[in-house]
Amino acid sequence: MKRIKESYRKLISYAAARVKSQSIQMTISVSFTAVAMLGMGILGISLYNQFANRMEDMTVQSSEQLLSQTSINLETYLRNMRRISDAMYYTVIKDKDLATDNMEAEMNLLYEANKDNLISIACYTNQGRLVAAVPVATEKKDPDIPGQEWFTDAVGQMENLHFSTPHVQNLFNNTSYRYYWVVSLSRAVELTEQGSSTLGVLLVDMNYSSIEQLLNKANTDHSSEYVYLMDSNGELIYHPKQKLIYNSLYEENNLAAVLYDDGSREESFQGEKRLVTVKTISYTGWRIVSVVPMSAFNMDISGTRLFAFLFVSLSMLMIMILNQLVSARIAKPLRELNRSVREWEAGNMEPDIYVGGSMEVEHLGRTLRSAVGQLRQLMKDIVVEQEEKRRSELDALQSQINPHFLYNTLDSIVWMIEGERYEDAVFMITQLASLFRISLSRGRTIISIGDEVKHARNYMNIQKIRYKNIFSVEFHLEEEILDCCTVKLIIQPLLENAIYYGVECMDGDGEIEVRGYRKEQDVYIEVRDNGLGMTEETVGALLKKNNRVRKKGSGVGLINVHTRIRLRFGETYGLEIESQPDEGTVVRIHLPFIRYSEESVEYFEGR
Repeated sequence: MKRIKESYRKLISYAAARVKSQSIQMTISVSFTAVAMLGMGILGISLYNQFANRMEDMTVQSSEQLLSQTSINLETYLRNMRRISDAMYYTVIKDKDLATDNMEAEMNLLYEANKDNLISIACYTNQGRLVAAVPVATEKKDPDIPGQEWFTDAVGQMENLHFSTPHVQNLFNNTSYRYYWVVSLSRAVELTEQGSSTLGVLLVDMNYSSIEQLLNKANTDHSSEYVYLMDSNGELIYHPKQKLIYNSLYEENNLAAVLYDDGSREESFQGEKRLVTVKTISYTGWRIVSVVPMSAFNMDISGTRLFAFLFVSLSMLMIMILNQLVSARIAKPLRELNRSVREWEAGNMEPDIYVGGSMEVEHLGRTLRSAVGQLRQLMKDIVVEQEEKRRSELDALQSQINPHFLYNTLDSIVWMIEGERYEDAVFMITQLASLFRISLSRGRTIISIGDEVKHARNYMNIQKIRYKNIFSVEFHLEEEILDCCTVKLIIQPLLENAIYYGVECMDGDGEIEVRGYRKEQDVYIEVRDNGLGMTEETVGALLKKNNRVRKKGSGVGLINVHTRIRLRFGETYGLEIESQPDEGTVVRIHLPFIRYSEESVEYFEGR
């Protein structure tokens, strides 16, 4: 059963995985089949467990009935032996005076009437002297009667009848030299001799073979089930493997079973689980025990298990076929509708949208047909919107070159020429020309990180001369990222902010660092300064639209850079800002790792 449950678990897991990627027909078929199989599996397991429990109950009932019948037969036999003892005592011994009367005739008559179940009847005084015995009355030499267990039991508890365990009785000289296994029934009796009463013991030796025959009938099916008999102390009276037990070749759990209450229970003996049923025999205190190994019970239901498995398997096969037919009928309209959508997806802007099937699918088809027309109109509106967005973006790019910055740069160049610092003037003009050339970039928005860094270097070279080197700037970028794509003019605004908001008032102690590196499939460019820093509230407001943070420098702010990056590369990318008052600021540019090529430029320029 454990294997069956595991198979169902794997089947449902497989079905759940397949449903994610298959067609709707397969999804419906697999889902319905999985649910049906689960239901059939649960039903099959429930019925099997119910049947197995019923079989176990029937086995218990069968064992109890067998014990009851065997107990009745044994009790009947023992009751007859008790009647013989009672008849001998109350009708013979009590009416005889040993001084004048002889009881052998009556004793012999009683023996002949029951000799099939008897071996002998004998009467002894409390001193162990033989009064009378049949069928043999000659004792062996010195039999030590007072030392016999049946004698001491009778004398010790005079009010009870005492049944012994099986033993060989050899009290008398037998001309046939045969000695029989007997079970002795002894009791204390009152003997009369010369008018006075004395204590004696009446012994009835029952033929053990009669008891053995009764119990052999309960062990004739040649199965692993068997029945045995023991006394109240756990000593075996009968066992089908009694000879093996006496020779220490077989063991029985009788000493534990003698402590069990009447009824059935499970036990574990020598690593084997067994069903044990116990019943007490009246008059004697003997206990009859039935043993059924659980392995035998499992073998009995193996055929039922196979039948249940075949039945469930056949039912599942029929369910799978039925589910295929039903799912095909449900999925056909959806497949037709999907074909229409694929045609539309392939580029046909006026597809023949399928309308049919069930009410829900038909409504879906009509809705899609209406949506096609609406989408065509929306596409026209999007084209217009994209053109407007591109124009706005170009305006923003042009506003990056602050006229105030250009005026101050040209004024510095004039001042250098007047001061005959021609080399410095030439250097600034060269840097400014390179700055404008990269800014224009033939009208492209996407450039390489190497060009963007070159533009930033040109800008910082100009600013360092303008600010008379009151701050230092360093560039540390990994070589592998210089050939990657970026939106142009995104580092210069960050450097401008680092100057104006960070190091402008630090009297020569300002430090700015541009650092670039790759991390997995992303590129990061950081602009660090050791300037005044910002509060957490200011940092949180910088990248929000319509923020009220006071601006100077480019006049466009960080939100422009952040928005243009997200516009080209997606919402995952953009700017990240870290800052603490008096500890400086880090503005981190997050870009995808994409090699610069004509194809990549055309792709991102078209977005």
